[in-house]
Amino acid sequence: MFKILQKTFSVGTATADYPRIAPRVAEQFRGCPEFDFAAWNDARPAAEACPTGAIALIDSEGLRQVIVDYGRCIFCGECAETSADEAVRMTHQFELAVTDRRDLVLTAEYTLYPDGSHAALLSATSGPGMEETGKRIEAAIHNLLGRSLSIRQVDAGSCNGCEQEIVALNNPVYDIERFGIHFVASPRHADMLLVTGPVTRNMELALRKTWVATPEPKVVAAVGACGISGGIFGTNYASLGGVDAVIPVDVYIPGCPPRPEALLHGILLALGLARRGGM
Repeated sequence: MFKILQKTFSVGTATADYPRIAPRVAEQFRGCPEFDFAAWNDARPAAEACPTGAIALIDSEGLRQVIVDYGRCIFCGECAETSADEAVRMTHQFELAVTDRRDLVLTAEYTLYPDGSHAALLSATSGPGMEETGKRIEAAIHNLLGRSLSIRQVDAGSCNGCEQEIVALNNPVYDIERFGIHFVASPRHADMLLVTGPVTRNMELALRKTWVATPEPKVVAAVGACGISGGIFGTNYASLGGVDAVIPVDVYIPGCPPRPEALLHGILLALGLARRGGM
């Protein structure tokens, strides 16, 4: 017992000061890819290499439209490796949680010249949530302790990668309890459902019943690329795809899997919405 206490005192405070202070991430950590649409002369190699179809091309009447969907992205880095013009690079960015699925989609349009020369950028747009989410959550953090949040985690068919990151939220490093946020065993005691994985057809009814059993006002967060879009599994004979194909979703947390800070960022965003009565 004495050795345990001695070790505890020698370590000191282990809890990360996130979200007040940005976390230090390892150099090898892969966050989301960043796209320089103006310099991206040929998106075809990246689109062909993307394993989840997060990058799509549409050629129509002299225009080429490039669509990037962070809700499908698993941060594998294949798009950056295949872009010879270096217009795609991997970042350490992980705070991508949004309340509108459309905010995870970037779109750019190019003119296609008859001689096949480099396309010229006409426009590039992205959802406002990518820039505004940080400001919104920062304002909500000041009032976090006004109420607690009870979470019921639901595995709708995941590979358990997201579950490992969710479990980490309760360790001394992230200590989610310090925000008054805790996990419960029953949806009847929950304010929020944290749903992982593509929804398998065998879990569809269970997920619907869990959502019905959760008292109002309830918040649903879709976790990871699979929870948002079906990820690498997509929609098939065994999978219905993303969570919002079965129940309404209020917060989307991209990643494969999202790191604990990304999960915490999304949960805090959800808590801010619940406090404003937005659900």
